[in-house]
Amino acid sequence: MDLKLNDKTALVTGSTAGIGYAIAKSLANEGTTVYVNGRNQTKVDEVVKKLIAETGNNKIKGIAADFSNIVQVEALTAQLPEVDILVNNVGIFEPKPFAEITDDDWLRFFEVNVLSGVRLSRAYFDKMLSKNWGRIIFISSESAYQIPEEMIHYGTTKTAQIAVARGLAELTKSTGVTVNTVLPGPTLSEGVGDFIEALAKDQGLSNTEVEKEFFTNVRGTSLIKRFITTDEIASMVTYIASPLSAATNGATLRADGGVIKTAF
Repeated sequence: MDLKLNDKTALVTGSTAGIGYAIAKSLANEGTTVYVNGRNQTKVDEVVKKLIAETGNNKIKGIAADFSNIVQVEALTAQLPEVDILVNNVGIFEPKPFAEITDDDWLRFFEVNVLSGVRLSRAYFDKMLSKNWGRIIFISSESAYQIPEEMIHYGTTKTAQIAVARGLAELTKSTGVTVNTVLPGPTLSEGVGDFIEALAKDQGLSNTEVEKEFFTNVRGTSLIKRFITTDEIASMVTYIASPLSAATNGATLRADGGVIKTAF
């Protein structure tokens, strides 16, 4: 299927690894001009070279910015004043007891997980409207619906992303611009993979046994009973980024493996 993305330009935040990397690669495979982002320019440059080699797409570029630093965010938008597709993927998480989550922790999580998308959307949204075409996609989490007791601050920011996206979508009426949110479920990113390996080694189990235990005791509502791959999330995002998804706007789209136990 031709997703008609060859003439589009995309910025994918937090895309040097994990879900962001898979999204950048998927878009690049469609011929999109992709801007890879991370905090470290050296790492960004390495990933750009890797993606060009893997996809054969020479229209991949890199731009570094730490989204906890507004000055760096402003520098990014000055360097890249316009995009067709904005994927707000960058995010941080940290298990922490509620009583130990300080005000600074709350502010840091909102700064990176919520305000990064707000600031970039503010920079690009009106230009998309003036062109009568654009895609803004927030990468949230199933934790937005099922707030994890060990990461209440994280879950709250993921819920806030859904609210921001829906509010922006209300401003797109009668235009070719859409704003949507994707909710990944438990995904086998590099960090999760390393964690599973370490846990398996520590408990004297295989990775498969640890995965089975996780989806029995921790995410027992999962219907697929396995970790989602980053490529599976990327496939959903790439379709939503394409002109073919024009009828999907203001939606919260699950790629959660059925973890959220509700039909609505």
